[in-house]
Amino acid sequence: MLKQRIITAAIGIPVIIFVIWFGDPWFSLFIAAVVLIGTFEFYRMALNSRQSLTYLGLLWSLALALSPHYINILPIIMTAAVVISLIWLLCRPAREKAFYNWAWIIVGALYVGWMLSYWVGLRLLEDGRSWVYLGIFITFANDTGAFFVGRAWGKHKLASAISPGKTWEGAVGGLLSANVGAIIVFLILNLFSPSPFKYWQVILLGCLVSLFAQLGDLVESLLKRNMGVKESGELLPGHGGILDRFDSLIFVGVMVYYYVIWMVA
Repeated sequence: MLKQRIITAAIGIPVIIFVIWFGDPWFSLFIAAVVLIGTFEFYRMALNSRQSLTYLGLLWSLALALSPHYINILPIIMTAAVVISLIWLLCRPAREKAFYNWAWIIVGALYVGWMLSYWVGLRLLEDGRSWVYLGIFITFANDTGAFFVGRAWGKHKLASAISPGKTWEGAVGGLLSANVGAIIVFLILNLFSPSPFKYWQVILLGCLVSLFAQLGDLVESLLKRNMGVKESGELLPGHGGILDRFDSLIFVGVMVYYYVIWMVA
């Protein structure tokens, strides 16, 4: 499993570096692909079957993911999606679990599409490329540190009822790794162009990313446990599905975006 994780990372990381560096349309297309696959995985876990309403949910999730490009018409998109989906339910012959299915369609679009849209919005900000690099690679450093430290020394359960494999030792290892990763990424970025960021801003960001990354991971673990599945999919060998790999980033993107807006801009 570890070998598969390393191979997948060796292939995926250069792709991520490329799409962030060159920006749109590549970065938005990358997020769109992640959102479509992640939303599909979510619906497959939540609904246990492919329903016609899920196709509307996928389109809704995609529209939300790309909404930073047309934020002015977002209320129209939200309203249209709600109205169309409810009318769709009225026209279907089977009405068992109608509310249950509709609720999960909304949750999937918001949880995956809306939350990951913040990465698109972050890339569009001034110095957005640097912020996206920092956010994503600090998250990866956190996940890597938490995995290896927890595997080697983890004894005290962090949230045994939600994710038995998570430990306090792993959480601390993730926090330390996130801060080391933040400094390394910051120094690398400075080699290409002088950064206006201060060291304290980068260290604070490392701490916040670690916190929100681990919260995002726990939330997905809770959802999977509630749905009775171990992994969201099998697309990424050694990691599971798209949601298993990007669950930490779902909360981090929101946090980094508002961190830049409120603390730096």
